[in-house]
Amino acid sequence: MTTIELDMIQTAGIGALALIVGMTLTRKVTFLQKFCVPSPVSGGIIFSLITLILYSWFSIEVSFDGTLKDVFMLAFFTSVGFQSNLKVIKKGGKLLFIMLALMVAIITMQNLMPMGITRLLGVDPLIGMASGSIAMTGGHGTAGGFAKLLEGMGLQGAGTIGMAAATFGLIAGSMIGGPLAEKIIRTKLTHEQIQIQDEDIDPAMAGIESDEASPTGRAKRISTNEQEFQQYAKAVYVIILVMGGGTILSWLLEKTGITFPTYFGALILAAIIRNILGAFSYKVNGKRVRADKKLDMERIISVGNISLSMFLGMAMISLKLWDLQSLALPLIVILVSQVLMMALFVYIVAFPLLGRNYDAAVLCAGICGFGLGATPNAMANMSAVCYKYHYTVKPFLIVPIIGAMFADLINTGIISIFLNIL
Repeated sequence: MTTIELDMIQTAGIGALALIVGMTLTRKVTFLQKFCVPSPVSGGIIFSLITLILYSWFSIEVSFDGTLKDVFMLAFFTSVGFQSNLKVIKKGGKLLFIMLALMVAIITMQNLMPMGITRLLGVDPLIGMASGSIAMTGGHGTAGGFAKLLEGMGLQGAGTIGMAAATFGLIAGSMIGGPLAEKIIRTKLTHEQIQIQDEDIDPAMAGIESDEASPTGRAKRISTNEQEFQQYAKAVYVIILVMGGGTILSWLLEKTGITFPTYFGALILAAIIRNILGAFSYKVNGKRVRADKKLDMERIISVGNISLSMFLGMAMISLKLWDLQSLALPLIVILVSQVLMMALFVYIVAFPLLGRNYDAAVLCAGICGFGLGATPNAMANMSAVCYKYHYTVKPFLIVPIIGAMFADLINTGIISIFLNIL
């Protein structure tokens, strides 16, 4: 086996190329537009298939450097933190608790169902655990973390099974979220429900929705003057500054003994800054203006979206699809069942409980993303839906909070209960 190791710049370059390919496909292929498949996913899958061919046919493994990928992820979640207006979060308080309850239900079913399938097929129940919420909600990180424990309990190749299942879930979660939300919007919402509700929009977001709704709206925002450059430069500088401070906060959080995602410190610090500034105002030409207006949220959001696209592009090209070649029939049955269960649960249970409105439809796309893959995939799913229709604030605040603060904690607790029962 020959290994080709790409450095962080080369990896970023291929990730950007995957994005361009995905954007081109999205414009040309009606199917991708109609079902809100994120451009990083469509483009990234092509490149991961190329690496699969190189691995399988020519015994060449391409290794990608993840350094800049993690930087882009951190930049994106920092921009999400800046969107965390407490007034908007308060409006979404009920949704937050409902999402937590839905998460507990999903994680429980992700473990119960595989256990039932393994019993019916007469195979080791630990295979069900390795392909349950450990790999689905937990993703590659949790799958790797529990591999040694599962091997110690007697499951040979637990790491390979977990990684293969997590890869399958990541792809599936990215592929079904947009189409499912599109079906919900088209079949369960009226035209009035899809329209923008001004009272639900953070004033800092005003104008973005109409611009995202149509190509002509987006085109009118394009500018090449020096002032526009300075505004975007300022947004980049602010994000980088908070990213740096966020690493210190993350270090302090680690001292508590509780494990948090790497981006959590920057997300929280950005939210604190945003809301402190929002509490103050100053006079301009006799009018009171909130201090957080100085943040230029429109540009911060734009920079964050670019960072998200780059992160996902690099993540998708890095998928080791050959891990899926090791899937045996029982594991395939379990994983396909996981995807079907998620789709049915979101369509039948989650959408009604979340309010049967546009926010609920967008959240359903997000649930598929982090329930089968990871939080960034959830954000990409929701972004793809919002790009086709219009931006809405609550889902983009609730999903990162769920993913950052509760997902791993709840998942680990439920997994521990099931393992102790075994």
